Amino acid sequence: MSVKKILISQQQPKTASPYTSIAEKFGAEFDFRQFFKMEPLTSREFRSQRINILDHTAIVFSARTTIDAFFQLCEELRVKVPETMKYFCTTEAVANYLQKHIIYRKRKIFFGDGTPDSIIGLIGTKHKGENFLIATAESSAKDAVTRIFETQKFAFETAVFVKPVAQDIKDVDMHSYDLVVLFNPADVKSLYENHPDFVQGDLKFVSYGKSIVKAMEEAGLSIEISAPTVDIPSVAKALEKYLSNN
Repeated sequence: MSVKKILISQQQPKTASPYTSIAEKFGAEFDFRQFFKMEPLTSREFRSQRINILDHTAIVFSARTTIDAFFQLCEELRVKVPETMKYFCTTEAVANYLQKHIIYRKRKIFFGDGTPDSIIGLIGTKHKGENFLIATAESSAKDAVTRIFETQKFAFETAVFVKPVAQDIKDVDMHSYDLVVLFNPADVKSLYENHPDFVQGDLKFVSYGKSIVKAMEEAGLSIEISAPTVDIPSVAKALEKYLSNN
């Protein structure tokens, strides 16, 4: 089957991406459409979790969206975050984003290399006595950071600060594409919210990540390509390999 049109269920990259070279090499056309976006919980939704932010001495952030939501909710709930609060971030980019909300140099901020293990390394023995709050997104799956905190037997709670909200993609003709790439269970939810009578037919799907596979299987969607693997660590590599063979 000749693949000519590919839909990526994310925002279009603002800078050059690997998709550009793939399009040129194979004559494929890429469209980008965000199936959902993360939005902050309302103060009422957050309160239903019965989480007291000030019971915690350290916060773990994995994404910029949760940082924005955290400080927005603190303002709405009139919670004054003390200067003694420690911030553990999965990456330097996430840590740097804190500057939008706090005076960076006056706070205790630590960042890892993107892996859960790097967060544990930062905590070490010096900070293991902290009471951690792990900021998460609404999801049915337990994230890797939470699992490793359980293994280490740290004192922690998880709190949801953002939720996925389906975007309006009713105008997207799914069957005008040869391949559609999905990244998140919320992509599947949005697909069926917008197209409740959707039938896969000959349309082929690419999945990226472990959590999306379960959601697609439960929805009865067959997967043509699944990444990441040792050989295909990215969506771009998966597409390149597939297009080379088709």
